[in-house]
Amino acid sequence: MTYVDVRPEINGRAAFPPVTAPPRETTLGELAPRLLASLNRSDQHRKALYYLRGLLEAEGRKSIRAIASLFGDRVSEQNLHHFVSSSTWDWVPMRRALAHYLTSITHVQAWVARLLIIPKSGQHSVGVERQFIPSLGQVLNAQRAIGVWAASEDVTAPVNWRLHLPQTWFEDRRRRSQVAIPDGVGPETLTECLARVCTETVLAWNLSPRPLVVDTVEADVATLFPEFAESGIPLLVRADAGTSLTVSDPLLPASAGQTMPADQVMGMARDLRRPANWTDSRADSGRHTHLAATVRVTLPAAGGSAAHCGELALLGVEDAGGRGRTQLWLTTMTTAQPALLVRLTRLADKVDADFTGISEEVGMRDFTGRSFGGWHRHVTLASAAHAVVALSGRARQPPGPRPLTGPASLSDAGLPPS
Repeated sequence: MTYVDVRPEINGRAAFPPVTAPPRETTLGELAPRLLASLNRSDQHRKALYYLRGLLEAEGRKSIRAIASLFGDRVSEQNLHHFVSSSTWDWVPMRRALAHYLTSITHVQAWVARLLIIPKSGQHSVGVERQFIPSLGQVLNAQRAIGVWAASEDVTAPVNWRLHLPQTWFEDRRRRSQVAIPDGVGPETLTECLARVCTETVLAWNLSPRPLVVDTVEADVATLFPEFAESGIPLLVRADAGTSLTVSDPLLPASAGQTMPADQVMGMARDLRRPANWTDSRADSGRHTHLAATVRVTLPAAGGSAAHCGELALLGVEDAGGRGRTQLWLTTMTTAQPALLVRLTRLADKVDADFTGISEEVGMRDFTGRSFGGWHRHVTLASAAHAVVALSGRARQPPGPRPLTGPASLSDAGLPPS
């Protein structure tokens, strides 16, 4: 294990007195050399460490002022603001380094894509728009972004982000210039935003092949599945109850060839449900049982023909006690056992829990600046702070394969376990 002193130094002297490294300090000491390797200047290293420590230690909202106040005259609010909002350092190498670090020390079981909503009071922060949020059932003035998370039953952490920029941000050149949106960036749908950040993360970064779990019903599945049809990446996407599907499963011969809403398809498959057990890794939780079933389906394309993504499986998951609504998912893993697929959906739940328990605490949504680059640099450093918290205190595991527990493993999905 390599440990370095990550207390920022001023004029060759440590800014803090020497202390015995607690778990967070140790984790930050191991991560920092890899994370900051792409920063070319020593002053950028120091400011990055000040910012990281501020995200980890500042009380309340993690504004740049609150972070700077922790360190007195060692670093000014103006210097930190420039480092995050106006500097030229590229956030992509830092995110890629974080992703590779996590895959090297944890057993990543899936990449989870999740929608992030950041409510705003004004109209000047990049990407903000007054819009209807289907998942909340209300209109909000907000930014929206897609985060891609490295996820296992023990640790989840965000590794990449893409800010969704609506068309309105490209209709006013002055408004675009004020937040410094780069020339190569253009408007896109939320599904295009999601597909591009997932493709960059999972394919362009040469990361371990793992299933991609998309945890939002706002994605257009008819667009998303064809996007990944030739990638070889197994896909599991949360489905809306009204998604139109064509039944192709021989176990439902009476419905073969019929097109109907997803919830109706699953309603006809109730006799196919089987128990799917999973164990919550949290200390205060235990073993859970759900009822799950899969049905072979295809996506109808325009004109009634099948979409160009082959046969899919519709997964329905409900609590064994009959509590709550049935969760619906579509997947390319048509031969996977329902128990494995249920475990993968639970990783999305863990990402949600860790966002609330960790990301919110390290200020993921607290950036008060307006610029495109500033937003990206802030969430990059906040993702690193999240990883430090998530990894600290975690029992270290030996390297090597560790499939999901239980009778079904990643090999059932046509993937190696590591």
